[in-house]
Amino acid sequence: MRGKKKKALITGISGQDGSYLAELLLENGYEVHGIVRRINLEDPERRLWRILHILDKIHLHVGSIDSYPTIFNIIEKVKPDEIYNLAAQSFVVYSLDEEINALNTNINSTMYILSAMKERVPECRFYFACSSEVFGIAPYSPQNEDTPFNPRSVYGISKAAGFYIVKYFRQNYNMFCCSGIAYNHESPRRGFEYVTRKITNTAVRIKMGLSKELRLGNLEAKRDWGYAPDFVRAMWLMLQQNEPDDYIIATGETHSVRELLEFAFECVGLDWKKYVVEDPILYRPAEPVELKGDYSKAKKKLGWSPSVNFYQMIETMIKEDLKLYSK
Repeated sequence: MRGKKKKALITGISGQDGSYLAELLLENGYEVHGIVRRINLEDPERRLWRILHILDKIHLHVGSIDSYPTIFNIIEKVKPDEIYNLAAQSFVVYSLDEEINALNTNINSTMYILSAMKERVPECRFYFACSSEVFGIAPYSPQNEDTPFNPRSVYGISKAAGFYIVKYFRQNYNMFCCSGIAYNHESPRRGFEYVTRKITNTAVRIKMGLSKELRLGNLEAKRDWGYAPDFVRAMWLMLQQNEPDDYIIATGETHSVRELLEFAFECVGLDWKKYVVEDPILYRPAEPVELKGDYSKAKKKLGWSPSVNFYQMIETMIKEDLKLYSK
């Protein structure tokens, strides 16, 4: 890259997507900045494990996305050319207080960042990590950018609100703001609480004699599962276009939990039926309409399409978990 280095600021840099995005931006010659909580710096081995290998190449700023003054000061200091807002509370919540906190965090943080951008770096380009959860009970499948939102979770509601906040700043202030409506995307850096990593990790643990069973909910549940490094490439491409727009990021294919199980256990030479217990407590209501994304707009305008298929992704996750436990 000629001339001055581009600066990028990532919220959620220590997460799955943030870590892969940081690597991609470094490869493209960016100066990479990220926002982390102080507690993360106090326990980097556990909380920053996804970015430990690049800590000497990136700039971390202590702060909370819940605080407008903090966000404003970091943006004022860094003066980024691009901001990727990937941080959000996405885990399952169990009480009304947690739902309120998740809603406030996810909506306010987007408003804070865009407001600070408008004041200090209006030419900066912004990416918002939206989610297929905005479709909830979708009217049809596959979904595209024109499919009506109908969220059925607090997380989906917060992402729908964020989407419209982004649109508001784009239309009213002529700012370069994009939303990527991302479907499920996985990798070896996925948290253990997600079903894909839960399955691959436990399959390896059973193979090595470290676990005896795997408890799961509905095995017939289907998802449009893609590969996280592919998805962050789409995020970056959105901010390299001449005009801002919103895009579906997906694979256009769905696979069931049962398919995932069969292949993951096959990779380690085991029969999943001997180890898996279906637990009714873990059942989630089935979607009446399949959540599957139509990424044809991203393919046409961004030149993007997935490079890693479902089976390659699961195999990669198994191999990395085998390495992890071999140590």
